[in-house]
Amino acid sequence: MIQQSGTCQKTKDWFKSGTPWIWMNAGAIAIALVAVFGLLLLILFRGMSHFWPANVEAFHYENASNSLTVIAEIVESETVPAESLHDIANTGGDAEGNIERYLVKTGNRDILGSDFRWLYDIDLVERDQPEELMVLERIEWGNFYGYLNSVYENDELVASGDEAWSEFNQRLKRTIEIREKILHLEQVEIGAINYKLERLRLQERSLQLDDKLTEDAAKDLADVRAELNLEYQVLLKETKVLYQDINRDSIRATVMDGSEVTVPLEKIVKAWQPNKMSLTDKLGFYVHSLWSFITEDPREANTEGGIFPAIFGTVMMVMLMAVLVTPFGVIAAVYLREYARQGALIRIIRIAVNNLAGVPSIVYGVFGLGFFVYFLGGNIDALFFPEALPSPTFGTPGLMWSSLTLALLTLPVVIVATEEGLSRIPRSLREGSLGLGATKAETLWRVVLPMASPAIMTGLILAVARAAGEVAPLMLVGVVKLAPSLPLDGNFPFLHLDRKFMHLGFHIYDVGFQSPNVEAARPLVYATSFLLVVVIVALNLTAINLRNRLREKYRALDN
Repeated sequence: MIQQSGTCQKTKDWFKSGTPWIWMNAGAIAIALVAVFGLLLLILFRGMSHFWPANVEAFHYENASNSLTVIAEIVESETVPAESLHDIANTGGDAEGNIERYLVKTGNRDILGSDFRWLYDIDLVERDQPEELMVLERIEWGNFYGYLNSVYENDELVASGDEAWSEFNQRLKRTIEIREKILHLEQVEIGAINYKLERLRLQERSLQLDDKLTEDAAKDLADVRAELNLEYQVLLKETKVLYQDINRDSIRATVMDGSEVTVPLEKIVKAWQPNKMSLTDKLGFYVHSLWSFITEDPREANTEGGIFPAIFGTVMMVMLMAVLVTPFGVIAAVYLREYARQGALIRIIRIAVNNLAGVPSIVYGVFGLGFFVYFLGGNIDALFFPEALPSPTFGTPGLMWSSLTLALLTLPVVIVATEEGLSRIPRSLREGSLGLGATKAETLWRVVLPMASPAIMTGLILAVARAAGEVAPLMLVGVVKLAPSLPLDGNFPFLHLDRKFMHLGFHIYDVGFQSPNVEAARPLVYATSFLLVVVIVALNLTAINLRNRLREKYRALDN
């Protein structure tokens, strides 16, 4: 009994020492870290593996009635009971045991009607990887799988057989260069002229509304318009010549049903023969594909191409939000902590600020749409842009209203963090500054705020982390599926706050839940999710680095 009593006392002392709770906390943190890193690794693997040039296989089936060859890229495989497949055509009703089945990407959506299908091991005679198999990434209709037969120029045979592949690559390189020239002409040079013509039209309309459109002013505007139209015609003629050049070449290829199809080179983005590629070739192709995904515009309802506009829009919106929320949050916190008389009213205000942090984000989106867009934006249009009416300028969702809405959403976080930082500054520092003859404002500006800057940066970090991943309010106040142009370009005033923009979070929702081709969109959802995490981490690390520098700078004063 004495020994048992001693053991119980040791157990009680052990619990009182707090050691079990330390171990429990450490275990919980370890589990959380494993879960987070496991999730990130899953997203990384599922997303980044999409860009690897996997080998393409030929599945040869044969039974009593017919024979069939399927050319496809294996996406995943699984083993299923044969009984579960008896009702599926061409799986063999007499099969027993387990059957291996494969989800494969057959491409050629314009010919077959779909990109993906299930294949089964039943009646499978042979699987091989012919080196001559070719994969094309096209502007439309997804990937193309087949065998290259010949290359044509203006419907005249140029090369066939073993010479076709090298000739095809040379001509494809030329086609890509012409396509880039066309895009530059249409989006940059012709786009700039169209922008100037629209500004000219608005200027003329403004003079009409103000009764200032004199004959001399009209003549000057007409001269400028004529000059711009002349430039436009020159660029248009150059574009037509390039379109004729890009339509010159085509190839003919055999698909898996044995038929021969013609593919214009203008529709091809890139081509490769994965079964011939070495590991080094595949690594180079992988890096190039990943870079293209980051830097190019989306295609095919966002299921093909890149996501650069979404990355740009996300970073731009978060930076504008940070510029807007920081001064308002700091001013509000300084007033509540340094100037306001502490009492019941201030306690109520603090409770309200804390409660605002828990309001659903969609509510902020509705408020932003009603107040910022319709009320504030509508009045701005009526006062400053009457020449553009009834087409709205700021009276429609855009980048500025999205940034303001998220600034309002994250404002409580910045206020609370700044107040905490201000409360930790010793009163003796304030009194010392005042005793040396500084005013309260000078003390606040030169002593208090610099020492509270790490706390301000902490609030900004939390604000950025929340704002970068928000989607619901942005769907109401500025984000779109596909933006025609970036908010930042070479046209005055360069930063166009009234334009709509793309966002990584909304891009994930659109590709994952609104895509007509779910299987093709699935790896892009993982890839975009991982890039969103990378963008948020990069923004946070930048703010954390700045906060640490400020903390080291003012540590001596704090001591």
